[in-house]
Amino acid sequence: MTSRERVLAALNHREPDRVPIDLSGHRSSGIAAMAYGRLREFLGLPKRPIRVYDPVQQLAIVDEDLLQRFRVDTIELGRAFAHEDKYWADWVLPDGTPCLMPAWALPDRLNGGWALRAKPSGRVIASMPQGVWYFEQVNFPFLEHEDLDRVEAELAECMWSAIASPPGPITAGPGGATLLTEGARQLRLQSNRAILGLFGGNLLELGQWFYRNDNFFMLLAGEPERAHRFLDRIMEIHLRNLDRFLQAVADYIDVIVFGDDLGMQSGPQVSPAMYREFFKPRERLLWQRVKQQKPHLKIMLHCCGGVRELLPDLIDAGLDAINPVQVTCRGMQAKGLKADFGKRLTFWGGGCDTRDVLIHGTPAQVRDHVRLQVETWRPGGGFVFQQVHNILADVPPANIVAMYDAAG
Repeated sequence: MTSRERVLAALNHREPDRVPIDLSGHRSSGIAAMAYGRLREFLGLPKRPIRVYDPVQQLAIVDEDLLQRFRVDTIELGRAFAHEDKYWADWVLPDGTPCLMPAWALPDRLNGGWALRAKPSGRVIASMPQGVWYFEQVNFPFLEHEDLDRVEAELAECMWSAIASPPGPITAGPGGATLLTEGARQLRLQSNRAILGLFGGNLLELGQWFYRNDNFFMLLAGEPERAHRFLDRIMEIHLRNLDRFLQAVADYIDVIVFGDDLGMQSGPQVSPAMYREFFKPRERLLWQRVKQQKPHLKIMLHCCGGVRELLPDLIDAGLDAINPVQVTCRGMQAKGLKADFGKRLTFWGGGCDTRDVLIHGTPAQVRDHVRLQVETWRPGGGFVFQQVHNILADVPPANIVAMYDAAG
């Protein structure tokens, strides 16, 4: 099988020739840049500039030689763009390692740490104090004053969207769609891997990013009509952007990735009833739009936390695959999920616990854990190997190698 065939077989619940492997196919299956440099050195691979494509999480672009070493079957659509030197600027990681950072999202110094600023306003939208390894959101535009007429403008300066892609002709202007399409077409011609296109379409999280978590929960519970008005405005934007995205790239990708972290360690952030009132109808509308326009696309939701109680509704809304399958959360253990949902849902993740095993275990313990997870998930397809979320900065390189070698 080619990599693309392998992934599609798993998504169609057919057991492929081997378990498909994802590394950096999207922004929750990647590797921290600090860990990436040490991993290349550990494997004896040539030293290359480390390119950080996600400044918030400081994730590295994984080079082709390492993708081949771990037999990776996926690639993100973003790898088709921003190859030229003009898109990159020198920076230094928190451990002192030199790297290249996107020039349009280059952090600057603030109070002894670092800040990310939205352009063109210059507003600080995220900060990373000294001694911290990741950026955190600091700007909540509706924290004190709600203005639904400014939703789209504020969304453009959200921490995630403001740093997501280079400004200019790739994302805006009369030729933007053409350039986006051509990049996707070229990537499809060059790669036999399954291509993942990251769309987003967040709902609960956008409320949290605009109002702050506590305030948005109170809005949902105490002022549902206001919450619906906000979500309706968000949906207008999502649907318009989704139509543009599908028209531009859908013919060249295999999976469209949505995102909304609905879970916590102890279970869902919202009750099933609240999910059905506020989020399920809107997700169903988004996902059915995809199925109607581009039925070949598989729909994946990046959704952290324990969401077992929500899975029947997510499946009913049209979900094909869920990620990262946080197996340490209540109700998210592999055996039970596979038995109850394995014929209707692909589990894209859950292959290795990153909270305890990958970071603290020995290589032998990592191998044993991964083999057990794979044997549970693999039968009948419906499984793509990925560790639970990104490989963090302090994971030992020997453990990373042990994980991928055991998975393959």
